[in-house]
Amino acid sequence: MTPPYADLIPAARGTEPADVVYRNAELFDAFSCTWEHNDIAIKSGIIIGIGYSYRGIRERDLHGAYLVPGLIDAHVHIESSLVVPQEYARLVASHGTTTVIADPHEIANVAGKRGIEYMLAGRTGSPVDIRYMLPSCVPATLLDIGGASLDAEALATFTGRDGILGLGEMMNVPGVLAGDPAIQQKLALSGIRDGHAPLLAGMDLNAYILAGLQSDHECTTRMEAEEKLRRGMYIFVREGSTEKNIAALVPMVTPKNVSRCCFATDDCHADLITREGHIDRCIRTAVGCGLDPELAIRMATLSAAERFGLLDRGALVPGRRADLCIVDDPVSFTVKETLHFGKPAAAYPVPADIVSLPATVRCTTPTWEQIHLDGRGPARVIGLVSNQIITELLRFDLDTAALPDRERDLLKVVVCNRYGRPGIGTGIVHGFGFKVGAIAASVSHDAHNIIATGTGDEEILAAIDAVIRAQGGMAAVNGTEVTVLPLDCAGLMSTLPASEVVTRLNALREATGKMGGIAEPFMYLSFLALTVIPALRITDRGLFDAVAFRDVSVFGDGTPSA
Repeated sequence: MTPPYADLIPAARGTEPADVVYRNAELFDAFSCTWEHNDIAIKSGIIIGIGYSYRGIRERDLHGAYLVPGLIDAHVHIESSLVVPQEYARLVASHGTTTVIADPHEIANVAGKRGIEYMLAGRTGSPVDIRYMLPSCVPATLLDIGGASLDAEALATFTGRDGILGLGEMMNVPGVLAGDPAIQQKLALSGIRDGHAPLLAGMDLNAYILAGLQSDHECTTRMEAEEKLRRGMYIFVREGSTEKNIAALVPMVTPKNVSRCCFATDDCHADLITREGHIDRCIRTAVGCGLDPELAIRMATLSAAERFGLLDRGALVPGRRADLCIVDDPVSFTVKETLHFGKPAAAYPVPADIVSLPATVRCTTPTWEQIHLDGRGPARVIGLVSNQIITELLRFDLDTAALPDRERDLLKVVVCNRYGRPGIGTGIVHGFGFKVGAIAASVSHDAHNIIATGTGDEEILAAIDAVIRAQGGMAAVNGTEVTVLPLDCAGLMSTLPASEVVTRLNALREATGKMGGIAEPFMYLSFLALTVIPALRITDRGLFDAVAFRDVSVFGDGTPSA
């Protein structure tokens, strides 16, 4: 077998010129978390050496700028950006990201194997290396079947494929703990397995780890993260559009455990990435919360590379890919330029002729009678939790005839099945703060049925109708004013350029701002049907208690009547 990069040895020894030498740079040493003032030489997209004696066909003086390895997102759902992989890659590359570890379970829940193939095809010609984890929970639970169901046999057809790295987040914690044979078959598909275990602790956590799960991105407290670290898990510190965990978790990061800590954006709309950044934003936020810049950069580079066995990146040393970014300084961490395999990310061609998937919305707008909710007395209410995707199970004494109850911020929330099957669930939610209007979307993790909330049935139905007419999308209705972002690809992503999607997201932001509600209402809305996250959820069957793991009624103490 030919040694790796044997043809580059002469250039590494200095007997042949490098393609390019970057001179006078502050190089980040990811192994010691220190800086070295030196030159770096690159040939054929690979770092061949560090030192002042190298000569290059092209040479560039960086005048003391800081050079760090390309940033790595340890866990993300590209679909949540609302743009297709090609556009997503261009967007995050401009912020220093050169590798993302993505779980395509959103599109897989809608379109099955065809959806995974679509995401794999989007890797071609990208300025970012997109690696996929096979979606382990399609559907998230057996009760929440969306557009597809993938068992171990179906997933096995993708193992060994270029771009497939491991098994994605195992959300079915009860199934793991029960020793479900179907789950065990999935866990056997790969030696790299991501976990998903919010609030899991003690002996159940021991059993979950024993089953083979290696990481978690759902920690919301330092105590939770530290227990999982002590039990051997990698911790992905998450900072998305609504899931903001950096402030709570980075105090637990030390030089002794930083190798087990990474950053993840999980669910992040394209407008936030454009406005505030990607993993570079995570670094700035962590530093602002008191983390040493060098530890933050280590989390964003070598720690993530080593977690996934990607030993060809994550550090500025010989033999690694020339994935790197030039930044102004470690604290403000403004990315000036990104290189992928030694080539400027901005030089990669703009993707042309992006195709979509066939329409996946196969339902009609419900009637007033179908979303009607009748009752009075003590009621279960979904309570939003600020900057988190967990919810609270709240109790309010109410009469549904008085909804919306603006004084107590109680609104109706509706889910209707989008796949042509019967199913409309109606509940009550607290926390959106809308004074007028309604919103609806075909993005509702993980089954991605259509979900809506608002201050009146007429506007809720109008928002749902706008989403259906767009064949998937996000809609805000305020009287006669209707604002829509069509999501023509599986009702999850737009095939428009990212800049156009951001423009339309800004229009939605302006529209919801006039309704008097919270920031990022669509992201909060998208998680209300996710039955694998505590505590109370809404599905096309009605309310679901994610702690007791069963359907429940809005009023009374029992399960829904048949």
